[in-house]
Amino acid sequence: MLPMANPGILRLFVLEPPIVGNVSHHSIELSWNNEENHAQTAPLGNRTLFSVEEENTRTQKYCTIYMGYGTQYTVEGLQPSTSYRFRLKISHTSGETAYSPAVSVSTAREPMTGKNLHRAVIMNDEEELNRVLHSGMVNVNVPDTMGFTPLMVAAQKGFTSLAHTLVQRGADVEMRNSSGKDSLMLACFHGHLDIVKYLRECGAPWTSRDRAGCTPLHWATDGGHLPVIAHMIQDGCEVDERDGVSHWTPLMRVSAVGGNVAVASLLIKAGADVNARDKNGKTPLMVAVLNNHEKLVQLLLENGADHHMKNEFGSGAAEMAKAFGRQNIIRLLEGKAIH
Repeated sequence: MLPMANPGILRLFVLEPPIVGNVSHHSIELSWNNEENHAQTAPLGNRTLFSVEEENTRTQKYCTIYMGYGTQYTVEGLQPSTSYRFRLKISHTSGETAYSPAVSVSTAREPMTGKNLHRAVIMNDEEELNRVLHSGMVNVNVPDTMGFTPLMVAAQKGFTSLAHTLVQRGADVEMRNSSGKDSLMLACFHGHLDIVKYLRECGAPWTSRDRAGCTPLHWATDGGHLPVIAHMIQDGCEVDERDGVSHWTPLMRVSAVGGNVAVASLLIKAGADVNARDKNGKTPLMVAVLNNHEKLVQLLLENGADHHMKNEFGSGAAEMAKAFGRQNIIRLLEGKAIH
């Protein structure tokens, strides 16, 4: 440092670089010895002034980031995983100055968060996924801003390998998002059969329900993926489960949403009730008529749908078809009546 032989006289010597203390992802703690200023008898005007200077990596010039009589300073607002260079400058009232050699130090990695985990899943980056999970800093079930866990995201995107890794690391296969959907429902809707099978092996049930009371089969029929639906039926999934709002079976969902004849045919062959009623007394045939699914109306009629049935307001399929001017469907129903 710059000890003084007597007040007002500066004796030069080798100045040590600042000492590096705690380092985080956004801060670096620096300190230095101050033997001269520790002498409480030294007049304030004769005390040594310290400056911490940081090198600009672009211009290689130094700028002052701290000036004072203290013995430590924490540099904050830094970027993670970045190298910085600092030096110490001392100035005496006599006008003499001295500089220490520069010290190089790098900030730490930014702490792992749920964003890192979800980013790894979205990018289908298994190496990064393992790195984040291995850090032990992130809960494997942490939801994103939409309430989806990493496993839910992998299930809906069809990232089978990532789904295996997440489950092996403790992901909850029955955890649900804000609407009550679990990973199995999402995999069923998006048609990822490998993940559907794997989640079932891990204990995900066919009987789970979202907040509207819909089961995985309801969502599979909405997605229209025949291999998934066929597997579900073969695996013992109940084909006439009803939702909790309209009391629709999966076959009614087909009649209402897409009118997919191939999906409806699979369900009917598996024993779906073509004359099931919803809470208002509507049958799959009535719902198909209302949604103008002509080919589905024909399929239902061919498989025993009763066109004479009425809803709770006394209207049947024929009245509904006439009310909406469904001429092709009216002819189908009239032809059925003749036979």
